[in-house]
Amino acid sequence: MDAILIQILNGLDKGGAYALIALGLTLTFGTLGVVNFAHGALFMLGAFCAVLFNKLLTFSTKVKDESITFFDAYKEQPYLELWFGDLGTTIIDYSVPLSILFAIPVMLLIGVIMERGLIKHFYKREHADQILVTFGLAIVIQEIIRHFFGANPIPMPPPEIVSGSAPLGAMLGLNENLVYPWWRLIYLAFSLLIIGAVFAFLKFTTFGMVVRAGMADRETVELLGINVQKRFTIVFGIATVVAGLAGVMYAPILPPDYHMGMDFLVLSFVVVVVGGMGSLGGAVLAGFMLGLLQSFASMNEVKSILPGIDQIIIYLVAVVILLVRPRGLMGREGVFED
Repeated sequence: MDAILIQILNGLDKGGAYALIALGLTLTFGTLGVVNFAHGALFMLGAFCAVLFNKLLTFSTKVKDESITFFDAYKEQPYLELWFGDLGTTIIDYSVPLSILFAIPVMLLIGVIMERGLIKHFYKREHADQILVTFGLAIVIQEIIRHFFGANPIPMPPPEIVSGSAPLGAMLGLNENLVYPWWRLIYLAFSLLIIGAVFAFLKFTTFGMVVRAGMADRETVELLGINVQKRFTIVFGIATVVAGLAGVMYAPILPPDYHMGMDFLVLSFVVVVVGGMGSLGGAVLAGFMLGLLQSFASMNEVKSILPGIDQIIIYLVAVVILLVRPRGLMGREGVFED
């Protein structure tokens, strides 16, 4: 029972990452009709926003080490600690969650520049052209990151207060030895919060209602005198921010490296297709479902019977679902069927 609960939680937090990336991809599909193969790179950029913000906070200078009295010795000390003392130390400790404030404007700016500078020129082009140009952009972004940050993963510790494990068994009245990392629970709660915020924005705001109407029938909305393209540009920026925030909060779970975006990209596209092209609810449902399946398939008991099943389970399930429901779980008729 304990092992099953752990695998459920593992699947949910991994599914949260898949769902957030797929949600941004589906927003781009549904509004602009663009197959954005650079979306995984945006997830990576979000993670490196956390890395860069941490480096800015820990910018240091050499000061005399008072603990050594026999000779003059110097140590590196961040300016924040020199200026603010314990408060500076606390700010550095909370660099990952605080980097959200840094990542939001940065990712929004990157998204708007991408859409205005490149993506808009491919709206009416074949999907193959869109895939090639955005995949090429992803490779360029990847190599830029490798140039400035190196090829090795960069560990990003969570705040010390949540660096350990939660006494999950005691909290749920189960085995007292059952524990689970605090940060993974925080990531799951964070992903649910962002997903809920995106759905609430689209459903309960005037801006969101116009966007949903434009996704369903763009020409009619434009005939009403509404600048749909301007709103779609903002939506592309929001999709970029969602992917970036997913990367920021995932940094303590998976140390950022320059190819992590590619690792998540293919899986996220599978999630989108399984959920149904253009279906936001389908993307979220498929993200959590496939995350759970992958988690259970990684159990030793399962792999001893079916070696390597954890590497292919998502693709096998995708094949079965698409054979039964060619449009995916919640796909609508006519979406990308031209």
